[in-house]
Amino acid sequence: MNKIILASASPRRKKLLEQAGIRFNVDHANIDETINPQLTPLQFVKKLSLQKAKLVAKKYKKEIIIAADTIIALGKVTIGKPKDKKDAVKILKLLSGKMHFVITAFTIINTQTKKIITQAVKTKVFFKKITAEEISKYLLTAKILDKAGAYAIQEEGGAFVKKTVGDYTNIIGLPIKPLLKELNKLI
Repeated sequence: MNKIILASASPRRKKLLEQAGIRFNVDHANIDETINPQLTPLQFVKKLSLQKAKLVAKKYKKEIIIAADTIIALGKVTIGKPKDKKDAVKILKLLSGKMHFVITAFTIINTQTKKIITQAVKTKVFFKKITAEEISKYLLTAKILDKAGAYAIQEEGGAFVKKTVGDYTNIIGLPIKPLLKELNKLI
């Protein structure tokens, strides 16, 4: 069996793969994640996922590379990670009381066969109305700078969520069931 390399520094992706019983090493890709407004949210997240996987794949000959990227789509607007706490406040106010999509794209590359699979999964998330006071209190303790949309559903940010429709692990950052299905095709 080929060795699996996770091309991500995300502790959430690492934990999800561990929980799925996948053995892997980490070699994260450092790429420019500046949002390209000329791409749709779906195009953008797929492009980033593929870029990360290809960058790490260059270092390996017989491994399976898994890369992923997560963004928020509010209509046609792509929202990534906040630049700072001020940006996080702006993002959370924008999401307040609205439905948005969490889109995670993953790419799997078999460096031996050169086969590549890129897929994106969309999950609907409905936010309750949140007050400026709730946002301020949340930002005192939450670690948000590495999270698309400035929240983590599995942590304190879950308090802002009214309901979700779709893959829960996708919201965390890696849609495990679709990923495992595609991974089995390349192993």
